[in-house]
Amino acid sequence: MQADIFVKKKRNSFLFLAVLAAVTFLAIIITEYDVVKGFTSLPNAIGWALANFYPTQESLAKLPDILDKMIETVLVSLAATTVAAVFAILFAILGSNTTRVNALFGSICRGVATVFRNIDVAAWAMILLFSFGQSTLTGYFALFFGSFGFLTRAFVESIDEVSGNSVEALRATGASYFSIISQSVLPSSTPQMISWILFMIETNIRSATLIGLLTGSGIGFTFNLYYKSLSYDVASLVVVVIIIVILGIEMISNYVRRVIL
Repeated sequence: MQADIFVKKKRNSFLFLAVLAAVTFLAIIITEYDVVKGFTSLPNAIGWALANFYPTQESLAKLPDILDKMIETVLVSLAATTVAAVFAILFAILGSNTTRVNALFGSICRGVATVFRNIDVAAWAMILLFSFGQSTLTGYFALFFGSFGFLTRAFVESIDEVSGNSVEALRATGASYFSIISQSVLPSSTPQMISWILFMIETNIRSATLIGLLTGSGIGFTFNLYYKSLSYDVASLVVVVIIIVILGIEMISNYVRRVIL
């Protein structure tokens, strides 16, 4: 029996790899991508980067302005994530199979979250550009909508995973709906929710760089401005600052997880 299962898994794995290889080969043919040229051009690209794309003494004069834009990007990401988390908790409670008010309303809440989750933040930014133009507000709402959809889905799964037994026990004792939420759902789900919020903050800070290119704000716009003006030394300094901030945020996030979770 176990031998048959092993053979079946091996056959399925081989079939998946074969399909993946066929799709990759087909994509190369359709896009007319030259694989050999792509790999052989790597040394030239690395050489150009080492010769041109590095901070200089003159570029350090722009560091205060870069840091201001980086702080703006981080604050927008934090604000979008935390506000989205508040709305996501509400929709997750109403959409979870464990805590929903009724099946129809739960389906509506999950459907709304699915729509927001499946639209990428870059697509949200382009959609919102028609309403708000190139501004920080456009970037904020793009990150907010993307975070809301993702966190709602993650919170629903957290509630269904860790709160089922305790909710049933409280219902058996005749506890009210709000008592179940406050005494069972939120306390048992909070650690996982915090972990998802921290993950979303890290993700949004990375995404905010790309969003800035579209919305004309934040550190992304700063990089685009210097890169297009051929100020590669300043553009490379922007990249260095982004990397340092992302690594710092990740270290803080991991520390918070160890302390709280």
